[in-house]
Amino acid sequence: MLKFLRLVLAIITAQIVITLFFIVLVIAIAVAASSGDQPKVAKNSVLHLQFDQPIVDRSTDNPLAGLDFISGSGPEETTSLFDVRRAIRKAADDDKIRGIFLDLNNVAVGGTMRSVLTDDLAAFKKSGKFIYAYAENYDQASYQLAAVADSIFMMPMGILMWNGLASSPVFLQGMLEKLDIDVRLIRVGKYKSAGEPFIRKDLSADNRLQMESYMNDLYEDYLSQISRHRGMPADSLRRMADRLDIRSDRDALDRGMVHALWHRDEVLELLARKTKAKNIEKIKMATLDEYIGSLEEEENEAKDEIAVVYANGEISGGEGDDENIGSERLSATLRKARLDKDIKAVVLRVNSPGGDALASEVIRRELVLLNKKKPIVVSMGNVAASGGYWIAADADSIFAEPTTITGSIGVFGLVPDFSGFFANKTGITFDRVVTGPYADIMSGIRPMRADEEAIIQDGVNRVYDDFIKLVATGRRLSTDSVQAMAQGRVYTGRQALALGLVDRMGTEEDALACASRLAKVKDYKILRMPTPKDPFNEILKKWSGDGAKKQIEENLGVLYAPVKTASQALRSQGIIARMEFVPTY
Repeated sequence: MLKFLRLVLAIITAQIVITLFFIVLVIAIAVAASSGDQPKVAKNSVLHLQFDQPIVDRSTDNPLAGLDFISGSGPEETTSLFDVRRAIRKAADDDKIRGIFLDLNNVAVGGTMRSVLTDDLAAFKKSGKFIYAYAENYDQASYQLAAVADSIFMMPMGILMWNGLASSPVFLQGMLEKLDIDVRLIRVGKYKSAGEPFIRKDLSADNRLQMESYMNDLYEDYLSQISRHRGMPADSLRRMADRLDIRSDRDALDRGMVHALWHRDEVLELLARKTKAKNIEKIKMATLDEYIGSLEEEENEAKDEIAVVYANGEISGGEGDDENIGSERLSATLRKARLDKDIKAVVLRVNSPGGDALASEVIRRELVLLNKKKPIVVSMGNVAASGGYWIAADADSIFAEPTTITGSIGVFGLVPDFSGFFANKTGITFDRVVTGPYADIMSGIRPMRADEEAIIQDGVNRVYDDFIKLVATGRRLSTDSVQAMAQGRVYTGRQALALGLVDRMGTEEDALACASRLAKVKDYKILRMPTPKDPFNEILKKWSGDGAKKQIEENLGVLYAPVKTASQALRSQGIIARMEFVPTY
C-alpha cells in the first residue's frame, strides 16, 4: 500500500512540475516575443516575399499562436492581408528597398487574395524597382503571383503546371451505406448542394451546372489577369492549357511562360549584381515579417473612428474564437460599435461559408440595430456565402472581389439515423419510452417517419422564405427576382454584381473609403474588432484539446474539410445555411 501511495504521489508531483514548467516556458516565449527590438532594414535591401504561410484577413498578435505541445508541431504563423499590402506599398517608396524577390516554392494564399496582391505588385513596379520571381516548380497559384514579375525564373528540370482549374468534391454516401448509416437531406433550393455528399455518390445535374458556371468565371478572371501582366492573349493561354502544351521546362521557356531556366544560385547572383553586393552571401534580404516589423505605426490623432469588424469562419451559436464566428461574441462586438459615440461607421469584413441559420439571424439583428444609427459597408473576402450572405444582405453597400464566392441563398437540414450502424456493426440496440409521438424526433437512433419529415421540411421552408424576404428587403429587389437567383446557387463576385446581390467590385480599402463618405468623415482612424482572444487562455485550450484535432487534420489531408463539415452538420440541431466546399485553385 505504501508503495502504491508513493507511486501516486510521484505521478502527481511530476504532473505539477510539468505544468509549472509549461507555464514558465509560455511566459518566457511571450516575454521574448514582445520585448524584441524593432527590426532594421539596411540600404540596398531586397524584400523577400515567399507567401508560404497563410495570409488571413486578420492575424493574431498572440506570440504563442500555433504552438502545440501535444503533437510537437511548431507555431503556424499567419500574416494579415492588410499588413502584406501595406508592406508592398511602403516598399515602393522606401529608398532602402531596391526590389522584390518572389520566392514561390510553396504558396499558401487563396485565389481572391492572390488577385489583390498581384495588383499591388503591379503598382509596385511603377516605382521603377525590379521584381524577380523564382520557383523550382510553378503551379497555377504561384504562377499568378509570378506573372507580374519583370523576369520569371524556373529551375532546369522544373515543371510548370498549366492545365486549367479543377474541383473534386468528396461524396460520403458509399461509406455511410457500408456503415449502415442513413442520412436524410431536407432542403430548399435545387442548387443547395452542401448536403449532397451525404446522399449521393456524384454531382447532381444542378450542382454540376452551377459549379461549371462559377469555375469557368473564376478561370476567365485568372486568364485575364495572367494575360494582362504577361502580354499574352487569354485565348492562347486557354488553348495551351487545353492541349497541355507545357509538359517540360523547355516547353515553358519556348512558350514564353518563363524567361529563363536558372538554378537558385544564378538568380541570387543576379540579385547580388542588382544590389551591388559582393557575393550572394552579402545580399541584404528583408523577409516580409522583418519588413513589416520595421515599419513604424502610423500615428493618427483623429477622434472619429471607423470600425472594421471581422466575421471569419463557420457561423455557430456561442462564443466562437478568432477563427470561427460565434453569434454571442460577434453580436456583442456589433453592440459595442453601436454604442461607441466615436465610431462613425462600420466595415463588416466577411469571410465565411455560413453555418447555423439561427446564429446568422442573431448577428443580423444586431447589424439592423447598428445600421439605424451608423452606416454599414460589407467587404467580402474569399467567400461570403449562405449564412455569410445572410449577415451581409442589409448593408448600405456591399463590396466583393471578382473571384469572391457568394450567394448560396438556400437552407438545408440533415437527419441521420444511426440505428442500423449500432445494431449491425456493434450489436447495440435501442428501445423507446416516450410521452408523445414526437418526443424523440431527430434522436438519430430510429428511422424518421413521413410525418416527421414533413414537419422538418416545413421548418426548412419557413427559414428559406425568411432568407428570401431579408435579401429582397436588404438589396431592394423583388421577391420574385430573388427567388429566381436563389435556390442555393453559388456565384462569383462578378456574377453577383450583375444580379444586384453586391453593389461594387473593390477591396477592403475601397469599402473603408465608401464608409467614410457615407458617415461624412474625412479624418478618421481605423479600429479593428473584435478584440483578439487572450493568448494565455488560447494556448492552454490548445494544449488541452486541439493537438488531436491538428493531427487528424494532417492525417486526413484533402479529406479533412468534408469530414469536418459532415461532423458539424450531423451535430447541428437546427437548420443550416452553409455553402458547399469552396474550390481552391
